Order: sequence, then structure tokens, then C-alpha cells
Amino acid sequence: MSKYINTPLTISLNEIEANSFSLSAPQYKTLLIKNNNSLEVRDFLTRDLLRSDLGVEVGSINYIEKSPKYFLRTKTLQKYTFLPEINSETTKPIYPQVFQQMNLQKGDLIISKDSNIGEIIILDKDYPNYMLSGALYRLPVKEETKYYLLAFIKHDIFREQLDFIVPSGATIRHAKTMFLDCKIPIPNTNKKKVMQYVSVLTQAIINKEKAIRDRHENILKIIDEELLNNQKSNTFNFKYPTFNEIENIGRLDTNLYREKFKKIDFIIKNYVNGYQSIFDLGFDLSRGQNLQVSNIGKSIYSSIYHKGFYTLMLPKHLSKYGTVDKKEYLGNAKKLKTLKIGDLIFGAEGFEKGRSIVIIEKKERTITNIHGITIQQEKSDITKAIFVKCFLDYLRHNEIIDLYAVGGNGGSLAQKYWDYIPFPKFDIVKQKEIAKLYHNSNTDFKILNSATLDNFLDIDNKFNSEAGIYELDKTAKRYKEILGEIIDKIANDEDVNITFDLIEIEQEE
Repeated sequence: MSKYINTPLTISLNEIEANSFSLSAPQYKTLLIKNNNSLEVRDFLTRDLLRSDLGVEVGSINYIEKSPKYFLRTKTLQKYTFLPEINSETTKPIYPQVFQQMNLQKGDLIISKDSNIGEIIILDKDYPNYMLSGALYRLPVKEETKYYLLAFIKHDIFREQLDFIVPSGATIRHAKTMFLDCKIPIPNTNKKKVMQYVSVLTQAIINKEKAIRDRHENILKIIDEELLNNQKSNTFNFKYPTFNEIENIGRLDTNLYREKFKKIDFIIKNYVNGYQSIFDLGFDLSRGQNLQVSNIGKSIYSSIYHKGFYTLMLPKHLSKYGTVDKKEYLGNAKKLKTLKIGDLIFGAEGFEKGRSIVIIEKKERTITNIHGITIQQEKSDITKAIFVKCFLDYLRHNEIIDLYAVGGNGGSLAQKYWDYIPFPKFDIVKQKEIAKLYHNSNTDFKILNSATLDNFLDIDNKFNSEAGIYELDKTAKRYKEILGEIIDKIANDEDVNITFDLIEIEQEE
């Protein structure tokens, strides 16, 4: 149900007459923002939008397999992150001759006017080799209120306004520049400090999301360097598969004979300390909980947690960094298969297969579904679990997970094929170095509670320098909750208490 839009159940004849006898439902919706002190999005811009602020379509005919120039699509903008999501689906290599230099720079705000209308991101670095699609605008924003505007556009208060302003009914909705008319509430009390409060929290979230990506990149780099710098004297020579090789693998419908696969496989198996299977490492594989009615009976699904519900951690909601973009909750009377500390969830199917996450804290009522493989160990060894997760990330990054898989629609990596996956025998020191980038158990959460409005970002950056991906994600999610609460208060014309005691992170149950 909408929090900020009132949709009347009935309308009078006088109202119909006042709206030129229109029976279009959006004509009768009204805003439920109590705070009358507001600006429009256009008031946060340095000037009116120009044609040069809008991207340019190049046409799919200009997409090619490899190129130094890229095309940003609307999919680059995702609700769960403030930063651009760069992958093969969201960006496309294009012919250099159709590329138009747009000088995309760190700090630019990019908003979508079509498709996922109203979605927005901030660029985390310069993107000189990327151009925007014709569905994207770069906003010429005032620097002093940029993060305040960004926070509100990311919030439902903006999305719901835009939803009833933009005509519906078409397959793809086109907002044009109607998003400029959306209202952004301004605090009536302690205006300057409250706006600063919103801005620093937004910047802190962005800093954490950037740090998560940096940690993930460092993990891949460490694994790559450890393998390449510690090879036996053997050299790689590609050969077509022999009859014995095909007989041992037992498959013809496979990518395991490709040169690309064989080269990566050689590097792993040529590691000086050797390699082992997932089973040699002491792990077992099983499917997640079957949630079909025929198996567990009727269930209640919810986006909001209710006491006694299970937390549902679906593979499709896992990010490539080992975090969860979205949680769902399931009410069911039966005792279902739950996850414990040291377990991994591995997305085994579809185009996003290979994404995984390690259960770090005690989760008594957290489950996954049958589309994920649960990788479990008898003894809970967090370091070993994280190493396995990170090495699977390395394989996915090098597109090897896709080559192991079989079938259409992205394929599936069934349990019976895991014997083929080699894991290098990194020593415990190297495993701990890698694991610490994902989870640092010595991270001091309490340091954040000593912050003030003026020094918060400095203290938070100090926290970020020590935290792993898990801790960064945990605090970023908490900041987003707090930011949402603050925006709700501003919209409802309620006083905002500027405190950082709220940021204390509790252990998850």
C-alpha cells in the first residue's frame, strides 16, 4: 500500500466535472505529504536540462563482442544500490565509431526516464569510455544539496509521486522530464543540520558500497597473484580432448574441452601446493528447502518480518560480492531445513549462477530454496568457508562456472559435476588474508556511536578501513534503514533527532 499517495475509493460527479470529465485514475490521486515546505527536483539543478544531458541510442546493431567503448543501459541503475551495476547485461561493448564522448565523471548523478523510471545512481569514478543510452539523463545538480536530493530520489516518496504522474498502460513507460515536477520536502526545524544529516548518511552508504567493491576486487587479485606466482615448472599447451579424457568426463555436451577452460584449470592444478575437491575440503552438498505446497504445505510470504517467520535468503537476491540485496519472509508451521554458521548458499541455476554467501552469524530460522545448493561442513570453520566462497567468486569472475554448467536458460551446475572443480591448497595464512577481506571479526562497531555530525564521515571511514564485506554491508543496510526513517519524519513534518547512537548494530538472531 502506498504511504505517500492517496487513491480515493470513490469520486463525485463534481470532481469528474472539475477534471474535464476524465476517468483516468491518476487524475484523482493526491499526495499525502504533510510537510508543505518543499522544493521540486528542478530547484536542485544548476540550470534547465539540455539535450546534451540526455544520452543517445546507438541501436543493438552496433553491439559487438569486444570493444574499448561501452554503452550504459537503464539496467545499470538498480534500486538496491547507489552505484552503477556494471556487467554484461547492463552495459554493452559497441563499435568505437558510434561512440559519443560524454565525459562521465565521478559524482555525476544519472537518472532513468524510461523503463525503470526514476531509478538513480551516482558514479563512483570517471567513466571516459562509457556513454549513456537515450533513456538516461545526467543531472546538472547543485553540489551543496546533491546528496540530499539523491537520498530522496532513492526513497519511495519520490517513486510514488512519479508513479502516478507518469501515464501507465504502455509496455515501457516514458517519464520524459516529468520527474522534475516531483516534490522534495525540506525540514522546517533545524533545516541546515537536518539536511546535512541526510547528506552525510547518504555519503556514508556510498562509501561503504564502494569499499565492498574494492574488497571484492582485492580478493580476486590476491587469488590470481597467488596462483600465477606459485606455479610448477610445467607449461600450458592446449590440446584437443583425447578419447580417454572424454570417457573420464563422460560428456560431449560440455565446455570443459575449450582452451579458455583448460588454461584456467591448468593454472589451478599446476599450483605448487596442489589442489583438492570440495569434498576433500570436508564439505557436503545438498539442495535448499523445497518450498512447494506439495512438500511443506501452504505458506505465507511477506516482505516484512513477522515473529515466528523464516527469513528466506534466495539465490536470485545474492550479489556477486557475497551480500543479500533483498530478503523475504515465509510463514510455515513445519520445521524446515535451516542454515547454520559456516554454511554457504550457492546459486546453481540461471544466468546469475555462481553467486554465493557465507552464513557468518547465528541464524536459527533462515532458509534458502531448492534453486540454491547448500554447502555445509560438519565442523564450522569460517575461514575455510569464506575461502571456498571467494574461490568460487574467482571461478565465476573468470566465467568458469558457466563452462561447468549444462542446459539452457543460463544452465545449471548440478551437484554431480562438483567433483570436477579443483580448489587450490592455499596455506592457512593466505586463506586468512583472503577471509579477512570478507569478514573481520575484530571490527569495532561501537566506534560509530562516538560520532558527531561534523566528524561522522571521518570516523565511518576509519571503520570502513578495518571492516570486511560482511561488516560493510551490515552497517550500510542499517544506515539505509535510518535514512528512510529520517526522510519519513521530514515528509511528515516531525522533528529529527540528530544522533548516531541509533547506528549501533545488534547481533542478528
